[in-house]
Amino acid sequence: MADLLNNTQISEALATLSDWQRDGDSLVRTAELDGFPAAIAVVNRVAELAESVDHHPDIDIRWRTLTFRLSTHSDGGITAKDVSLAQQIDEAIDNL
Repeated sequence: MADLLNNTQISEALATLSDWQRDGDSLVRTAELDGFPAAIAVVNRVAELAESVDHHPDIDIRWRTLTFRLSTHSDGGITAKDVSLAQQIDEAIDNL
């Protein structure tokens, strides 16, 4: 189990995750890619990352728009696992 982040820790994390916002007990980012193949390429990369750390985001795919939602459900909220995966998702999007 991971420790839940408090409001201050979440705010500090969001200060470094400019494209993310808090939505209740989740971190959320929407990204618009160049097209459907690019969006799926990001999803595939995120799937690899998520599988390697055994922490899986909710992903909504709408043509070229992806919405990622991160929450550590087993712990009931936002943990360092979510912040770390958010950073990796940002890198996956930036490196496409």
